[in-house]
Amino acid sequence: MKNINLLQYAVKYLSKYNSSKRNLNRILKSKIQKSTTIKKERYELYNEIDNVIHKLEKNKLIDDQKFTQSKINMFSKQGKSKIYIKDYLCKKGIEKNIVEEELKLFDDQNSNWEKESALNYAIKKNLLKDNENIEKKLGKMARAGFSYEICKEILKIS
Repeated sequence: MKNINLLQYAVKYLSKYNSSKRNLNRILKSKIQKSTTIKKERYELYNEIDNVIHKLEKNKLIDDQKFTQSKINMFSKQGKSKIYIKDYLCKKGIEKNIVEEELKLFDDQNSNWEKESALNYAIKKNLLKDNENIEKKLGKMARAGFSYEICKEILKIS
């Protein structure tokens, strides 16, 4: 009975949000923590989390690789750097080898994506106007995770 409730909650959560396995694990643990006070019941539910995640994975409702691909696509369009994307995905519990593999694949398919992303960032933050000094602009872009070479190219510094 409790397993079904946990599975239902996970499916409901995944219908609203895209999630990695480790993030869903964290969400389910948080739900258990909030909803039960009896230690034995809580312990049983914690032990069911892996089964729930395995079922979701088997039914293709959760997939770390597809999650990684969708986040890389989304963030590249939003003007985020490769460093930001790696950091975000690692915080969400995606294994480093999956992140590296997917970023390399994305790089191979879209060789200029990081420059386009940096340009989007510069446009969003109004860095292409000549009213600010170059050091401040470079600093902003560097803190966003873009390399010095890309920053120089986008800001047209010689």
